[in-house]
Formats: sequence, C-alpha cells, structure tokens
Amino acid sequence: MDQALQIARNDLLLAAELDDTHLQKILSSLMVPGIDDAELYFQHGCTESWVLENGLVKEADFDLKRGVGMRAVSGEKTGFAYSDEIGLATLLEASRSVRCIAHLGDSHTLQSWQPSRYPQLYPRSDPAQSMQAQDKTALLYQIDDIARKSDHRVKQVMASLLSSYDVVLVVAADGTLAADIRPLLRLNVSVIVEENGKKESGYYGTGGRFDYKDLLAKQGPEDWVAEALRIACVNLEAVAAPVGEMTVVLGPGWPGVLLHEAVGHGLEGDFCRKGTSAFSGRIGERVAAKGVTVVDNGTLEKRRGSLNVDDEGTPTQCTTLIEDGILKTYMQDKTNARLMKTPATGNGRRQSYAHLPMPRMTNTYMLDGAHSHEEIIASVDQGIYAVNFGGGQVDITSGKFVFSACEAYKIEQGRLSHPIKGASLIGNGPDVLTKVTMVGNNTELDHGVGSCGKHGQMVPVGVGQPTIRVEKLTVGGTDI
Repeated sequence: MDQALQIARNDLLLAAELDDTHLQKILSSLMVPGIDDAELYFQHGCTESWVLENGLVKEADFDLKRGVGMRAVSGEKTGFAYSDEIGLATLLEASRSVRCIAHLGDSHTLQSWQPSRYPQLYPRSDPAQSMQAQDKTALLYQIDDIARKSDHRVKQVMASLLSSYDVVLVVAADGTLAADIRPLLRLNVSVIVEENGKKESGYYGTGGRFDYKDLLAKQGPEDWVAEALRIACVNLEAVAAPVGEMTVVLGPGWPGVLLHEAVGHGLEGDFCRKGTSAFSGRIGERVAAKGVTVVDNGTLEKRRGSLNVDDEGTPTQCTTLIEDGILKTYMQDKTNARLMKTPATGNGRRQSYAHLPMPRMTNTYMLDGAHSHEEIIASVDQGIYAVNFGGGQVDITSGKFVFSACEAYKIEQGRLSHPIKGASLIGNGPDVLTKVTMVGNNTELDHGVGSCGKHGQMVPVGVGQPTIRVEKLTVGGTDI
C-alpha cells in the first residue's frame, strides 16, 4: 500500500473506528437513483505561525483541524454536509440529508476502489517539526537585526513564518481512492524606510512545499532582507507615474499574477460552462497573439501551487490552455468535466473539508518565447517596465481588470529610467493577450507566496511568465 494512503487510513479512519466496509455502506446510502456521483473527503491538518513586529515576536499560533466533507451530485445540483466529528453514525445521518437532492433518474453502481497512482512531488513531513521553536524565533530576530543594521533609514521591520501540514483522503463512488500528505511553508519580510519625512515600504516573500532546511538552503535572511530593503529604497526615489495609453513591458515571474487574475479565472470550467466567462464557447479560436502559450501545471516539484492529486483524488497534470494564441481547453473538476463532456484535468480544489471543490488554478504561467529580456527593453522608445504588482481587481464576465504596480520604471529610448510610483494597469484580459508583441525567453515562477480567492475560498497557487511587451495598455497614475 502507498505510504500516503497508509498514513491517511491510520490518521483518519482507524482513529474513528472506520474501515472499508463502513465506507462502502456510507457511499451506498448516498447512491440512490438520480445521484450521479458521491464522495467523502477526510482531512487532518495543523498550522503554525510566528510573527515579529516592533522588534518582538508578538504572535505564536498553533491550530489543529480534523473533519470530513460529504458530497452527492445530481446533474447540476449538489448536496453537501461536513462535520468535525468522524464516525459511522454521524456520516450515515449526514448522508440522508445530502442525498435529498436526487431527482428521478438512473441508478449508478458503486465502483471498486482503485488507488490513484501519481509521482511524489514533495516530502511527506510536517515542516513545523523541521526546526525547533527557539530557532524559529531566533531566525525572526536575526531578520530584524540585519534589516536595522543594513540601513539607518529602516524604521519598521515585520517578519513572519507560516507552515501547514495536511493529510487528506478521498473516497468516491466512481472508484476513486486517493490520499495526499501536503506540507507548506512561507516566509514574509516587510520593511518601512523613512527619509526626509517620506516613508515607503518594501516586501519579499518565499515558500513552497518543503521544510525549513530546504528554505535555508535556497537563501538566507541576508538575501530576504536585502530584497525587501531594495524595493523600499527604490520607492523612495520614485516619481509620479505617467498616464495614458502606452507600451508596457511586464517583467518575469510575479507579474504573471496579472495573467492569473485577468485570464486564468476566465479559463476555469465552471465560469465557462455557465457562460459567465469572456472565454465561454471559444475553444479553437484565437484569443491571444501568436507566440503566447499558457499552461496550468500542478506537477512541478515542491511548488506552492502543486498537488500530487487534487481535492477530488484526480492526479494533477500539465494542461495547455492557450497554444500559440489558440484556446485549447479549460481547467476542469469532475462535475464540470462531466457536464461539459470533457476529461477532468486535476483542477478540483477546496480550501478544506468544510468547503465544496470547484475548478481552480494550480501553477499557471506563460511559456518562453523567442526574445531576450534586454532585446525587449531596448525595443521600447517610451513606456514603462512593471516588475512587481500589489493588489488588483478583475471582472470575470467582462475580463476587465485594474492592477497596481508596486515596483515599476520608465523606459526612455530603450533604457530603464526613473522608478515610478502609483502606476495602475487598466485593461481587458482577453484583449490584452492579443496586444502582446514580444515574448521573452526567460520564464520565471513567483517565489512561492501566491494565494487565490474564489467564492470565499483561499488556496495556494503559483504564477509566472517571461518578460513580455504589450502595446496600447492604459496606465493610470496618481500624484505623489
């Protein structure tokens, strides 16, 4: 038996005195005529966080969760119940409510369970256990000390460490039997600097599905502080952003968040099936310029957005969404895939056992093109170069978006000029992809800090892209 499956059975079933016979009984009680599918989603998890502010570690939190979600699907209708009590009597009682959505229809036979097979993308250990508590607080104090000694203008330092560890088990009437053990670690560093009465902030974060040993093997506190401080100091020198329609160069890595928000959500199967996405019914059409290829890839090792299996027990995969500008497919969970008569793509995700799964992104990014970063910058006579983004908003139906750049520069005669502040990029997701005229050969992913919200649920994700040149993008600015 797979190790993850064995651990999940021990943690989630044996403790509740449940075995395969009990699970079959529960699912059989759900599979009345008219129910197309049913599943049980068990979860046991723990989270830990440490927060430093004003030179002191002010918060240290630890939280445990354990529960089960039960779902039955009939056509487009879903019955759902969840409980933090795992037991046969509780689950049988819940099944009577969940199956009430059934309409008159065919009977479906409970399929024999077939354990999912998938590559192991990340370790099966709790990252919180890979470092002692005193060493975590010492690391936070070290970050504070390095920042304050690095520059006399530093007035405030904030740092945090967050980790989680989840064991999940999915058992479904269609024969799905899958377990996953999911570590997650994140570090955040923020600094505020002040000069001549002007204050600016800078931020750096990193993380992934690994432990503290892996985190420190990649970089150290000096690197984290240096990047946060660099951004803050750049913003001290920033001038007011230009406004109007102009050429915009988007940098590699985190600027892919614009692609995620303005385009990625519109390619999720539920929006497309319901006709509320600007991409609905457009498979096979050109939706982007030639050279633009976008994938959603849940199989990248140790990445924040990766999963061995999704939250319906489907192995993740690399799905090509847009290929050389042509829309190829959507991201699908099981329910939308069945209703749209397409294969599931391993994008069924949920925040926890207390939430329903839905189509969600994993790691969504644009692939390499033919041009170098330097070539793209040199090609622009007048425009801006956006390196980092903060907040943003997008309307899924229309595709309209507004994003604020937190690090950007003027481009003048093919060279980077003054840093600018207050730049907002305004446009339409499907439209902006058609305005891409150059795609770089330097694709990067973000540093492992992305989180995505949808219908009140948050899940970890990854974003990325190479340097790209976009024509006639509207830039809004504010006076400093």
